[in-house]
Amino acid sequence: MADKMNASKVNSGKVNVGIIGTGNIFPAYVKGCRSFDILNLIACADMDESRAHTAAQEWTIQKASGVDELLADPTIDIVINLTPPQSHAAVSQAAIAAGKHVHSEKPLALNREDGRQLLAAARAKQVRVGCAPDTFLGGGLQTCRKLIDSGAIGRPIAFSAAMLSHGPESWHPNPEFFYKVGAGPMFDMGPYYLTALINLLGPITAVTSITAVSFAERLITSEARNGQRITVDTPTHLPGVLAFESGVVGTLVTSFDVWSDRSHIEIYGEEGTLRLPDPNTFGGPVQLWDRTKREWNDVPLTHSADVGRGIGVADMAYAIRNNRPQRASGELALHVLDVMQSFEESSRSRQHVTPTTTVKRPEPLPEGLAAGQLDGSF
Repeated sequence: MADKMNASKVNSGKVNVGIIGTGNIFPAYVKGCRSFDILNLIACADMDESRAHTAAQEWTIQKASGVDELLADPTIDIVINLTPPQSHAAVSQAAIAAGKHVHSEKPLALNREDGRQLLAAARAKQVRVGCAPDTFLGGGLQTCRKLIDSGAIGRPIAFSAAMLSHGPESWHPNPEFFYKVGAGPMFDMGPYYLTALINLLGPITAVTSITAVSFAERLITSEARNGQRITVDTPTHLPGVLAFESGVVGTLVTSFDVWSDRSHIEIYGEEGTLRLPDPNTFGGPVQLWDRTKREWNDVPLTHSADVGRGIGVADMAYAIRNNRPQRASGELALHVLDVMQSFEESSRSRQHVTPTTTVKRPEPLPEGLAAGQLDGSF
């Protein structure tokens, strides 16, 4: 980001934050933002303004309003976009047009072209774009980054990753959007796995996949809409092979079609194997395979796991203040989006797909950060 862009918003003191979207993930962001000294959560909004007022009262937030009113508020520096995936691009574009920095829930957009347009608009307005997931900034995955970078498993050569479940219809109060374009297991959960892998191994250069819709309909069994059926409009089983610029090759499977839940990532190196924690968490466990004793050993975390959703927003605020790159950046999210879209394109074409974007690995967090603080001053 250019110096002018960094200086254009937020010069000193706390950074004022407003949240658009008061659904299921909203409480996690409220708690996460309040755990960082640099962030000052002052407003929330929702397309249903009454929901915003209810949320503001429950969480003691100063201002509640409709979306347009929040975007027009000159005191708000960063907008957190927690709307449904189908609205991410439009709401983020509106925030950028209003001169706000914006941090979006994943995915950045429904397709890479919309993602590119977001980043171009941000450059023109001299504001920043960030995007979830920020779980790779938690103690578990930062410990893994330190192990990889320090050569604990030697040169990484391969990996295996999977997110297997039978979907959210048994617990989510309104699960229909998970089975529409822009969701499914890849766009919903894939960002956690791909972001973790890119943070550890670098950018992805080739994708091969054959996808499937295993069930044309899904039965909701959660309480609010029990017995209703969902028409499935997006692939729900997506196995693929990924090649990285670093030479690493491996497999990633995301599925809503498997009855027994399973989540794992293992990275295989010339000298050992690293087992990662669930990338949808901020903690451990982290394990290394002892090839001499032929057993797994737990690795103590080198970074704090006592963080939550919102650490990416805090890192954006520190990045603005200290004129440095942010870690959960729009560029990282665009590369993840590009790779996710490549799964379906590869399946349709029955060919390898080369992502059109690339990204540098984010800088690792330093060790020993005090609670509520990141690297830099404010």
